[in-house]
Amino acid sequence: MVLLTFNILNMEAESENSSSFSDEERLKITEDNTKAILRILDIHDIKASFFVEVSLTEKLQNLIKAISSKGHEIAFYNKGSNPEEIENAKKNIQDLLEKQIRGIRQKDMKVPQEKLKLMEFNYVSNIDNADILFPFKRLRRDTEITEEDGLSIVPESISPYSQLPYNDFVFQILPMKYYQNMVLETLQNEEFVLIYLNTWQFTDFKKYRFQIPFYRSLFSGKKMEDKLDALLTFLNDREMATSRMKDYIF
Repeated sequence: MVLLTFNILNMEAESENSSSFSDEERLKITEDNTKAILRILDIHDIKASFFVEVSLTEKLQNLIKAISSKGHEIAFYNKGSNPEEIENAKKNIQDLLEKQIRGIRQKDMKVPQEKLKLMEFNYVSNIDNADILFPFKRLRRDTEITEEDGLSIVPESISPYSQLPYNDFVFQILPMKYYQNMVLETLQNEEFVLIYLNTWQFTDFKKYRFQIPFYRSLFSGKKMEDKLDALLTFLNDREMATSRMKDYIF
């Protein structure tokens, strides 16, 4: 099973020149990138899970409704919100969609699992920092879903052969043919592959001049759209099963 997920995050980097991007401009970039992803998913009739950064949920309600109406899952990404902010956002979005928010993803700032359970989350999908040295930091990890504190804990996926993780940076930098083979090999040994990408990776950095490391601008923007399209074409041609996170876990 392939679990395709996207983190909806604003680009935080500063601009390269004296002018700066306003909050509204950053939000517009995020919306446009997400809509590009949705168009590609629609073409291939594949459903995914979208992890919306908690502080953006109030500002992106129309986009969240559009994502949900297309059959995709809405979950939360906690970048630095406290439990009260997460709980309030969860209630508001559940009222908006009339659906339960089951999943949450965290990276640097992690709310204790017992508090997440009290908020009635069902699963946690934590991720690590992804940079140019990340693939070499840890070569082995548990890749099975476990139960802790009444929550399903979904680990990041890692290729058993190349030992590369399926994070946003690896997808962006690897040739698609190699990545496709990595998926095939992993599913021969594991029950699922969890793939996650960030919406900011779909930014045209020639148009929007952010101060980012050169290796993060490689194959971004339209090239990321093309890579995603190639991956989904590959999955459909091979008739490989895909699923939203909440459906697979429950």
